[in-house]
Amino acid sequence: MNVIRIILFPFSLLYGCITHLRNKFFDWGILPSKSFDHPVIGVGNLSTGGTGKTPHIEYLTQLLKNRFKVATLSRGYKRKTRGYQVANARSTVSQIGDEPLQIFLKHPEIHVAVCASRRKGIKRILHEKPSNQVILLDDAFQHRYVKPGLNILLTDYHKIFTHNYMLPTGNLREFRRGAQRADALIVTKTPSVFSPLDKKLILTELEKYKIKNIFFSYIKYGNWVPVTNYARTEKLQKAKTIFLITGIANPTPLAEHLKRLCSELKVFSFADHHQFSVKELDAFVNSFRETYSGNKVIITTEKDSMRLRKPELSNIIKNLPVYYVPIEVDFHEQDKVRFNKMVLDYMESFYPSTNVVKTRKNIRV
Repeated sequence: MNVIRIILFPFSLLYGCITHLRNKFFDWGILPSKSFDHPVIGVGNLSTGGTGKTPHIEYLTQLLKNRFKVATLSRGYKRKTRGYQVANARSTVSQIGDEPLQIFLKHPEIHVAVCASRRKGIKRILHEKPSNQVILLDDAFQHRYVKPGLNILLTDYHKIFTHNYMLPTGNLREFRRGAQRADALIVTKTPSVFSPLDKKLILTELEKYKIKNIFFSYIKYGNWVPVTNYARTEKLQKAKTIFLITGIANPTPLAEHLKRLCSELKVFSFADHHQFSVKELDAFVNSFRETYSGNKVIITTEKDSMRLRKPELSNIIKNLPVYYVPIEVDFHEQDKVRFNKMVLDYMESFYPSTNVVKTRKNIRV
């Protein structure tokens, strides 16, 4: 533990005790935790971000949407609106947030909603979409006013919660023991070629938390997708120099991936969900133009590309080769089979026959 961590440690203990007492109030029934007689699957983490919640929500969406009527519900972090909002073809980042917009654009056939109060949001979805059959809660592990029927916890392979500390010393939102509330734990961002010994060591370390279902997932990177019309008309060649601009919690895995695809990588990293300003983007573009290279491109993430859609920002980059790297998650070996079965078995407990999409009936809200 370095000097700064030692200085901040008393504040971490205080914050941890406050969150622990809050959790106890929910455990004792002093604060109400609402269960719904309806499939609700929560995906969250113990840390402040960077575990890959959105691609795992998208994995669940892809798994379920051909069999069930799916809705997603999140807070809509850093949006400028209040209350309950539903995504539509005219929605912007300012209205619903970058991650919900990303999900809607990729899955326009599902119901994408945002609401700071997950309980109110669930009630609105069930009222407005009576045909809905499952609600996916994004980043709601600490939102204990709702008790999901299936509670999935994520932890980053590079920053497993067992090695982390409470805020502000580390980036945990609550003590590590909070992991015991999870019905399943996914260790995310593992190497695509994963050592059985490494897996065994992690499983041994997690034993004391008594989590019944533990899975291991990894990131799959897709082909670059043009962000600007200029990029769409360019013949994409092997890049010599890549300028990476991100506003995500942990850009390291993406940076490592891109290093293998170019001779030089220049990284411009901002905080998670960062709202790029015109001044910042102008400075970035100037750096790009002033760099001499035979073939240079700008790469960002899919989530960041949502924020670059703002007219004042898209106008700055419209004549530049800007792409995003799509990602998806997959599971190792039999973990995929086990995970899919766990989720589908949960759904089968509500809808015994999944061959025909059924309408929800007699569900109490």
